[in-house]
Amino acid sequence: MEVFLIRLLQFMLAISLLVLLHEGGHFFFAKLFGVRVDKFYLFFDPSIWKWKGSLFKWKPKGSDTQYGIGWLPLGGYCKIAGMIDESFDTEQMKQPVREYEFRAKPAWQRLLIMIGGVLVNFLLALFIYSMILFYWGDTYIPVGEVNMKFNEEAKSYGFRDGDVLVAADGKLFKDFSADLYRMISEAHDVEVVRNGKHEHVSLPGELNLLNMLKSEPRFVEPFLPARIDSVLSGSPADKIGLKAGDKILSLNGRPIDSHNTFLFELGRLSDQLAVAKTREDSMKVRTVMLGFQGAERDTTMQVVLTEDLKLGFMAPALSSLYKPYTREYSFFESIPAGIKYGWHVLASYVDDMKYVFTADGAKSLGGFGAIGSLFPPMWDWYMFWKMTAFLSIILAFMNILPIPALDGGHVLFLVYEMITRRKPSEQFMIRAEYVGFGILILLMVVANLNDILRWLGYM
Repeated sequence: MEVFLIRLLQFMLAISLLVLLHEGGHFFFAKLFGVRVDKFYLFFDPSIWKWKGSLFKWKPKGSDTQYGIGWLPLGGYCKIAGMIDESFDTEQMKQPVREYEFRAKPAWQRLLIMIGGVLVNFLLALFIYSMILFYWGDTYIPVGEVNMKFNEEAKSYGFRDGDVLVAADGKLFKDFSADLYRMISEAHDVEVVRNGKHEHVSLPGELNLLNMLKSEPRFVEPFLPARIDSVLSGSPADKIGLKAGDKILSLNGRPIDSHNTFLFELGRLSDQLAVAKTREDSMKVRTVMLGFQGAERDTTMQVVLTEDLKLGFMAPALSSLYKPYTREYSFFESIPAGIKYGWHVLASYVDDMKYVFTADGAKSLGGFGAIGSLFPPMWDWYMFWKMTAFLSIILAFMNILPIPALDGGHVLFLVYEMITRRKPSEQFMIRAEYVGFGILILLMVVANLNDILRWLGYM
C-alpha cells in the first residue's frame, strides 16, 4: 500500500505540473493577443446534480478569468472565449462575434494560441533534461564492459552467452537501455567481444523491437550470476539456511546458470500458478526443489515459495559488478546536451509509434496504472524529474496529433484556413470536436482496460 501511495503521489504531482504548464501556454498566448479566458482549471469539473464540480474556485477582482480545481483528475483545461472546444459551449458561438474572442483574431494568432501548450511542454522537457545533467550528471555502466545473456532467438543469429556488445553497424553502444535494443533491431552487423576476440554477428536489419522487449526471456540482458548477495530475514531462503555468497544451481531439476535463468524459471511457475484452481494446486506449484552450492557442500532442499513466488534473496546489483561511469556537465554544457537528449527521446518515441498499429502494440497500450507504475517505488527526485520530462514530451507529441478535440486537430484546421483562406464552418467544427472526443474516450477506455487485464493476469 505504501508503494502504491508513493507512486500515486509522484504521478499526481507530475501530471498536475504538466497540465498547469500546458494550459498555461494556451493562457499566455491568449492574453498576449487580447483573447478572454473564461476559466483556467486543473482537473475537470463536470457538474453532479446541483454541485458545479469545483473543489476550489477563485475569480480575482477585475478579472474575466475564473481559476479553480475540478474533482475529476484526468487533465485540465483553459476555456477560451469564442472557441469550439471540449466544453461544447454552442450557446456562446451563437452570439455576435466580439473583439476579445478567439474567433475574432487572425489565423496566425489563433495558431500560436493553439500550439502554446505543446510548445511549453516540449521546452519544459528540454529544460528538465538539461537541469538533470547539470545537477546529477550522466551516470551509466558502459555496456562495452558488461557480459550479456541472450535468449534462443538471439542465439539463432549467432550471439553467445557472455558476449560483450561493442557496436551496431559501426556505432558504439553506450549503456543498457531501450536504445541498445533499437540499435540491434535496425542493425545488419553487430560487433561483440567473445573470449577476448572481436567477432561479428550478422542480422537482417529489421528485427521487431516490441518482440525483443516483450519476449521472456528478453532478447538480451546483462548477465547476472545466480549468487546470493543478501537474504531477507524470515523469508523461505532464510528458513532453509541460504547465506550470502551461496550459488543457486537448479530449480525443480532444471539447471540454473544465472540469475536471469532463475527469474525465467520463476516465470514458468507463475504461468502454472495462474491456472491453479485450488489452494492445494497452488501449494504444489509453490513447493519446489532448490539446488544450491553453499560454503561447504552442494545440496538440494525442498522449499515453499511465498504466494507471489519469491524466495527472499537479493542478487548482486549490476552496479556492484561493474563500475559506473559519470560524466559531469557545467551549466552551459548541460543546455545543448539536454536539448540533444530530449530531441533523441522524442525521435525514438515517434519511431516506436509504428508498433501501436499492430496487434501486440495495441495490447501494450497502458493507461493511468501503467504510467504510474513507471515511477519508482520510493521517492527519488532524479527518477521523478526524468519521468516528468518524458511525460512532458509524450503530452506534447500526443496533443499535436491531427485529431479533432486535441490541439493538433485545431492546428490542422487553422493551417487549412491559412492556405485556402476559407474558415471551416462552426457546425463542421462542432461535429469534428464530437468525433475527436469520442476517439479519445475510446483510446482511454482501451488503455485502461489493458491495465485491468494485466492486473488480473490475462495479458
